[in-house]
Amino acid sequence: MRIDIITVLPQMVQPFIGESILARAQKNGLVDIHIHNLRDYTTDKWRRVDDYPYGGFPGMVMQIEPIDRCISALKAEREYDEVIFTSPDGEQFTQHTANTLSMLRNIIILCGHYKGVDHRVREHLITREISVGDYVLTGGELPAAIITDAIVRLIPGAIGDEQSAFSDCFQDDILSAPVYSRPAEYKGWRVPDILLSGHEAKIKEWEMEQAMQRTKLLRPDLLQRKSSNPKNH
Repeated sequence: MRIDIITVLPQMVQPFIGESILARAQKNGLVDIHIHNLRDYTTDKWRRVDDYPYGGFPGMVMQIEPIDRCISALKAEREYDEVIFTSPDGEQFTQHTANTLSMLRNIIILCGHYKGVDHRVREHLITREISVGDYVLTGGELPAAIITDAIVRLIPGAIGDEQSAFSDCFQDDILSAPVYSRPAEYKGWRVPDILLSGHEAKIKEWEMEQAMQRTKLLRPDLLQRKSSNPKNH
């Protein structure tokens, strides 16, 4: 898999992709992650990527020309399954979205900045807009890092225990059950006896019960979404 990230602040993303699971996945040849400085695709000596918006609106807008040059240059080298724009008004990023994206071959992630991008970018160059939440950040670099991390950890071989990734929260629209480790007792706080029993079937039953209870308590909206999803019927 290849992920190309277009940004005006490559120094925000580079350290993140060079650590932990992302670093190992790249080292093992499971994914290629490339960061492109949008300023390298400008033509003026100031390397400007933004300008004032038409209509007298406040703020600055990312220009279409350097974005088009960068995306066109990448597309001249290979085909891309998705060209994603990180935007607060895009579709909500979920675990299901991450699952889908992890099965693609090549994707581009364009990081928004300033007041936004020239809308023609969204009309003609982008195939998908994704939001990591109903709030506004300074730029799309953090969302791009989040999306990249969520995708890469699902690639077979990226983490030591592949089943671990598919037992995480949200994989089936429910939260995970509580997890415990050694020691079995600490300051009088004990690990539930069932987890020490070695009875796999009963442990699995306990896990599902706990997951449902936590979801009902903490995220009842997930159960509503699950019940309204035709795939679950």
